[in-house]
Amino acid sequence: MPLNEGKEEIVRAPEEVTGQPRRLVVGGLMLRQTFAALRHRNFRLFFGGQLVSLIGTWMQNTAQGWLVWELTGSEMLLGMVVAVNSLPMLLFSTWGGSIADQHSKRKIILCTQTAMMILAFTFAGLVKSGHITTWEIMVIAALRGLAVAFDMPARQSFMVEMTSREDLMNAISLNSSLVNAARVIGPSIAGILIARVGMAMCFFVDGLSYLAVIAGLWMMRLPKFVKPERPDSAMAHVMEGFVYVWKHRRVKTLLILFAIVGIFGWSYSVLLPAFATDVLKMKAGGYSALLTANGVGAFFGALTVASVGNRVSQRVLVLGGLWIFSLMLFLLAFTNNFYVALLLLAIGGWGMLLFFSTTNTMLQLSSSDQMRGRVMGVWALVFGGMMPIGGLEAGTLSHWLDVRWTVGIGAVICAVAALVTWLVVRARAKEERP
Repeated sequence: MPLNEGKEEIVRAPEEVTGQPRRLVVGGLMLRQTFAALRHRNFRLFFGGQLVSLIGTWMQNTAQGWLVWELTGSEMLLGMVVAVNSLPMLLFSTWGGSIADQHSKRKIILCTQTAMMILAFTFAGLVKSGHITTWEIMVIAALRGLAVAFDMPARQSFMVEMTSREDLMNAISLNSSLVNAARVIGPSIAGILIARVGMAMCFFVDGLSYLAVIAGLWMMRLPKFVKPERPDSAMAHVMEGFVYVWKHRRVKTLLILFAIVGIFGWSYSVLLPAFATDVLKMKAGGYSALLTANGVGAFFGALTVASVGNRVSQRVLVLGGLWIFSLMLFLLAFTNNFYVALLLLAIGGWGMLLFFSTTNTMLQLSSSDQMRGRVMGVWALVFGGMMPIGGLEAGTLSHWLDVRWTVGIGAVICAVAALVTWLVVRARAKEERP
């Protein structure tokens, strides 16, 4: 039975992944549909805090990459820092997912955000002293990665608690739009501060920015957390998540695709400082502009999913987005023109967010409430944990070949992975037909 909301027409339809009812917009596109998740007070608090905090995070990311490049001039060390930052995800993210299923997610996030704030202030002090070394950068990167390994599963599985299953895709897409709005604003501010004040201020502002998200978490009104029955052992609880993922064919397929993209696709960002200087002959401002262009495209990609995620096939968004990203990355490997590179990175960012937001939503909606934290722990393992491999792969390959070949090869592998996934999904659909 249609529900009329202004000029929109809302119908109930089977959800493509879970078989549960979902809301499907069949009438005119409304602005309020794009920002539907903001009707939840808790999500509004999270949204506002994240906007400030993520700008600081991208300022730090930009300054850190440029600092390592200035200190070493080595593509391999750029990859190693990213690898060290992501390595804790391989070791601890599934444990983080297990803890998220057993404890208050808000308290977990408060602890991790506070830890990252302290690390940001420490980084600022070391840079200001003028005696920071690559090894100190790696230690801070590793500790930050450890905090993220517990933060990411809790934060991702917290989304549905702040909103609802019906608004989950919208919430994830809006959160992705925040990340990428910050990717536009953060590097721009960082570029200005690096040129006029120095890198230390980027890390100091990042530390201050965590206060916004911490305040938002404290102000939330949530039902009293009821701790589930304690499992026989922590390891058994973690392994239950792996078994659940292995037996769920759709979740397993999505995570395998994520792993391939994590190794060969996202690693292009590790090489951007080298690509900016060696290929495009740009300085810090040009590097910042490349990050900004990529963020602008990703921002609009997230808003696209928030607006039409319930109108367009999720398979189209996932695979189509990944093909667009792969094509843009492949073309990027052949350009020497700075402005063409900006355009390619913008369109590539748009395609990547179609893939990322939709896949994230599919994973969460496919998971039961009791298993969501552990599923997102495995997702965090794949999403962040593959980056050490990707960072080392990108740094090593570019050392032996060059930056162009590394970016181009990664793009081809991602495109082929999307094609194989499409063929597998089609074959599976034929098997399931009566």
